[in-house]
Amino acid sequence: MKTLSSRLVTLVALAGLLFSAHSASAHCQVPCGIYDDHAKVDALLQDAETVIKAGNMIADLSGKTDAQSHQQLVRWVNNKESHAQNVIFVMADYFLTQRVKASQEDYVQRLKDHHAVIVAAMKAKQSADSAAGEALKAAVEKLFVYYPTHEHHHH
Repeated sequence: MKTLSSRLVTLVALAGLLFSAHSASAHCQVPCGIYDDHAKVDALLQDAETVIKAGNMIADLSGKTDAQSHQQLVRWVNNKESHAQNVIFVMADYFLTQRVKASQEDYVQRLKDHHAVIVAAMKAKQSADSAAGEALKAAVEKLFVYYPTHEHHHH
């Protein structure tokens, strides 16, 4: 059984680790240098392409009546929802919190372009039409103007 003093030492050590990890990344949610913004947009583009494929598969399977087709249909719907939700999450949790800043000269346009991706992802979740996925892809592609290279910017 641990003594009170050994528990206190353990608690202080854990607090020290937490504090040092937090202070090392005070301006970013994650330590600097981990993320490549261009690669993150590429990953969002892959999510959009998966949404498009899912929409096409849903359309192909929707007229079938066998159990296996119904099973696959449900899986493609879930897949579409998951990838569209990931776009929303990454846009909100990463890009809007860390990359779009009021101090940027083109802040309003950046905000509009990033928000358009979130809205397109929401619409892609709501729609079985692959056109919604195409709109999401187009909205994501517009972000490359802001993240053209593999750089991590500090602001």
